[in-house]
Amino acid sequence: MAFEETLQELERRRAKALAMGGPEKVAKRKAEGQLNARERIDHLIDPGSFSESGMFATSHRPEVRARTPADGKVAGFARIDGREVALVANDFTVLGASSSVINMKKIKHVKQVANKRGLPLVLLGESSGARMPDRMGAAGRSLVAQDAAEYQRLRETPWVSALLGPCYGSSTWYAAMSDLVVMRKGSTMAIASARVTSMAINKPIDPEELGGWRVHAEKSGLVDLAVDTDQQALDAVRRFLSYLPSHNMEPPPIAPVPPGSEEGSRKILDILPESRSKVYDVRKIIDAIVDVGSQFEVKARFGRSIATSLARLDGRSVGFIASNPLYKGGALDEAGDESARRQEVLDAISQDASAWGLAELFEAQNVIDPRDTRAFLVRALETHRLRLSGGVGKHLLHNWPTSY
Repeated sequence: MAFEETLQELERRRAKALAMGGPEKVAKRKAEGQLNARERIDHLIDPGSFSESGMFATSHRPEVRARTPADGKVAGFARIDGREVALVANDFTVLGASSSVINMKKIKHVKQVANKRGLPLVLLGESSGARMPDRMGAAGRSLVAQDAAEYQRLRETPWVSALLGPCYGSSTWYAAMSDLVVMRKGSTMAIASARVTSMAINKPIDPEELGGWRVHAEKSGLVDLAVDTDQQALDAVRRFLSYLPSHNMEPPPIAPVPPGSEEGSRKILDILPESRSKVYDVRKIIDAIVDVGSQFEVKARFGRSIATSLARLDGRSVGFIASNPLYKGGALDEAGDESARRQEVLDAISQDASAWGLAELFEAQNVIDPRDTRAFLVRALETHRLRLSGGVGKHLLHNWPTSY
């Protein structure tokens, strides 16, 4: 048969790439209950929709070329709910998915195509950091910072990061730039590992204290959602993208309205206390307003005096930024910064509306940067705004009967 040897070589290379770091490492992950990079992609996307980019890439260094199938990062394009996305999944079985000259070119290519074609970018993080000497050795140092756009974010398309194990280096940088960060409990996000940090400061460091899920979901606010399993993290990524447009030049998708969605608003006065001295959970108010089962809360553990949610009204995506009197009477502390960041996200992705209550109380220790304050962002927003309880920067104003 014509080209028989060539086709056999092609299949040999494909089999080697699909085998990732080898059967022993793949089996070990399975025994630990963790999905590998390719299983994560399969769980996330529509079946059979993945088109891989750079499958046959390996390290440019001859001494490790045979040990670096796909060079530790599986990249390409797929569909989620019928819509195209770009994605990168770190393969920890290949040299800890460490960043190298070649695999960073793969990421660059996927990012460029996503921006040019208007595709959401999904990053499935699990990495040991920079590979020596590719990025941090004598040869690698000359390459660092040569790509001025390597960590540039223009907010033209949604970015989502899932942190699914040890995440150092590029996994951390990209998470910090993403619109949603989901973290599996037991994972770590930091610039460098606890071992490296411990050696640098000559002091023992616990990985959980350095960058575990409690640190980032409750203290730093860098993680939007903490879950128990890989599958839950990937399901959250899929659900989050269902509210968003593929890029900032189109409206969000419209979903069917579940039966009974109009009945919830009749219960609002049963939830809202008549006395202003009594607290309530504003998330129950949001549930009563929106389509049944459509509320998707982010940062539930951080800045709890503000509830931030995506949801749907009559099938259309909306964003809620609402003071929650259940915590600190709705007074703003670190929640003020969170409110500002979320308004920025809502505007960048062209959401239909954001609604929030008033609680302009900052604790004394807060330092207010005028570039980040809510007032500045409210003036700059281009989305439609519905404000409950009054104030400036609204397109439409509605008041509770008890507000003033």
